[in-house]
Amino acid sequence: MTAGAELPPLEIPVTRTLIVAGAIASRDYQDVHHDAELARQKGSPDVFMNILTTNGLVGRYITDYFGPTAVLRKVAIRLGAPNYPGDTMVLTGAVESVDGDTATVRVVGANGIGRHVTGTVTVTVPARQPREGGS
Repeated sequence: MTAGAELPPLEIPVTRTLIVAGAIASRDYQDVHHDAELARQKGSPDVFMNILTTNGLVGRYITDYFGPTAVLRKVAIRLGAPNYPGDTMVLTGAVESVDGDTATVRVVGANGIGRHVTGTVTVTVPARQPREGGS
């Protein structure tokens, strides 16, 4: 972990299935996340992703990069432009600071209409422990 290191971008196709499944998995039954007609009646052009799904995707992005021993300590995000079906969200990140085995990473997720999510993630990556018997 090095301050200034950039994480490779992660492209996430925003499908209707991802939006609805994320809402169901997080028990968010707001109609704007699963019913296109009711979403339109409320002024949205279509269903859109909920913050809990976005939060999970940001966490996945960080743990995919730092590996299976990474522990998310804090995720602080803010939503902007909605994620609608048919778009692609591209997550990017950069390590802002490192303190021992803990890093703070700045994350941005952008789609075709703007920034969907911005925030920081604090992650701890424990040092590898030698296995018994030598290596």
